[in-house]
Amino acid sequence: MIFWVVIAFVLIAAVTVYQYSEQNRDYHTERMERKEEQIKQSIDLVLQKTTYPVTTENLGHIFRDEIYEIALVQNINFNIYDLQGQLIKSSRPKFEIDSISTCLDAEVLNKLATMPSKRYVEQKSAAGFNYQASYTYISDKRFKHVGILNLPYFEDNSFNDKELKEILLRLTGAYLLLMLLAIGLAYFISKYITRSLQTISDRLNQTDLTKRNEKIIVENPSEEIGKLITSYNEMIDELEVSAAKLAKGEREQAWREMAKQVAHEIKNPLTPMRLSVQNFERRFDPKDPDITKKVSEYSKTLIQQIDTMSSIASAFSNFANMPAQQNETLNVVKIVKMAVDIFDENYIHFSSDVEEIIAKLDRTQLIRVVTNLVKNATQAIVKVESPYIMVTVSQDGDFVKMTVEDNGLGIPLEVRDKVFEPKFTTKSSGMGLGLGMVKNIVENYQGTINFTSETNKGTVFTVRFPIARAGATSMAPNA
Repeated sequence: MIFWVVIAFVLIAAVTVYQYSEQNRDYHTERMERKEEQIKQSIDLVLQKTTYPVTTENLGHIFRDEIYEIALVQNINFNIYDLQGQLIKSSRPKFEIDSISTCLDAEVLNKLATMPSKRYVEQKSAAGFNYQASYTYISDKRFKHVGILNLPYFEDNSFNDKELKEILLRLTGAYLLLMLLAIGLAYFISKYITRSLQTISDRLNQTDLTKRNEKIIVENPSEEIGKLITSYNEMIDELEVSAAKLAKGEREQAWREMAKQVAHEIKNPLTPMRLSVQNFERRFDPKDPDITKKVSEYSKTLIQQIDTMSSIASAFSNFANMPAQQNETLNVVKIVKMAVDIFDENYIHFSSDVEEIIAKLDRTQLIRVVTNLVKNATQAIVKVESPYIMVTVSQDGDFVKMTVEDNGLGIPLEVRDKVFEPKFTTKSSGMGLGLGMVKNIVENYQGTINFTSETNKGTVFTVRFPIARAGATSMAPNA
């Protein structure tokens, strides 16, 4: 709308300027012709009353005084030339004679002679102003040419130019008002048109497959918007059904995978238990003098396998039911150092460039994260000649950063994507739940955990937790 208002203004302004220029040209052309005709009539009247013979040589005597009277009456100056183009008489004052051409160009004489109308008009300039000059023949009673009438016509466009400026100013004011109205109208129309689209856009941005999505309700929508809203609401219904089916399928799949893992882990100790019982039954002899020792060894073997099964059950129980988080304002440096000090190995080191970094975390779960990462590191360096584990704590912007670095064998490239899966492990023992539990704890505190690893060089796990903001609850006494 604004574009077309501007285009309309430009076109109308251009047409107005063109119309005024054409009008001025026509007006001056007609006025010059009219003045020329009036002067010729006055000249003919003088020629009829003169007592001199009407010849070229007598024109200077005939119009000696009359030329000034005619110029005064018609309010315009003119010149009379002979047929060879020599100036005979001019109505201008004597001191202006120098500015008048005393001899016409041969081109003017030739064109005047060849014109069917015996009239020639040329464009000239003087003192920086453009003007027109008309040339026509002066004839006697027998229509014999005796001289040439030259009428210089200066166009005065000051009045028309003033009028044009006033009209353009009025047009500019009118179109500025029209443009303001167009801008306002375009704004409200666009707001009305896009209101429904903005609502739909906001809802589309808020659509989340993991939660229930609200339907779009717009009063009195247009037909096209109504169809779009209906399609979106139908999609939401289908999405909820699909999400429910997907969630159910994922839960069932998760339980199946968990059941397989639990069955597998439980079968591992059951096999040696079965073999031990069968071996004991086959070799049991009450009269054997070492029967007590053998029963004791047999009992220890069963108890060991039973403890393994118990630890398996405890690990799955801990993973499935994480303790409720207790947000405490802790000194992370102190807690991590205390967790590292639990390990007696002399190749495990702790380092921090600050003595205190405050964050709101659960003490028990933070210790669990540290111990699990350190245990994984110790299991990765069992075949290394000079084992080395470094735990560091530092502040990284608005986060507390903890790294656990080892110089172990590293994590093979083909299994790095599965490191944090709950049932994945590369060790010959264990359930593979440690890193999955660590990731769960870290993400519950809006933190991140990632790692870098090089084969035969080592692995670095990096954990980041948000630090407590200024004005947070003061540190707990036991922190």
